[in-house]
Amino acid sequence: MSNVSVRVYRNNDVLRVIGLIPQGHIHMRLILVLRDQVIVLQEAAISAIVRAYVNIVGHPTRRAIEYIQVKLSERDKKLGYAEYQLIESGKSEEEIIAEWGRIII
Repeated sequence: MSNVSVRVYRNNDVLRVIGLIPQGHIHMRLILVLRDQVIVLQEAAISAIVRAYVNIVGHPTRRAIEYIQVKLSERDKKLGYAEYQLIESGKSEEEIIAEWGRIII
């Protein structure tokens, strides 16, 4: 991640949020229209975002969670799921906060 730029978007940078299932598809897309770009996320990424949100906001003490990309074999993945999934990393909350807390401030 050291060679990737980090952008923090405030509420006033988000112009539109659109959720839809495109014609001919069965999985949702989430479109974020920001002041400087448009981001389209597929359903697996949206699901990880929702899981992270629920796991932190809905928990009385939890402060961080991380999901990492894992490539699943045909044998390991569920029918209808993509081979690449975002799975909980197992890092401690303290490790995640120490790594990312200083980057996003």
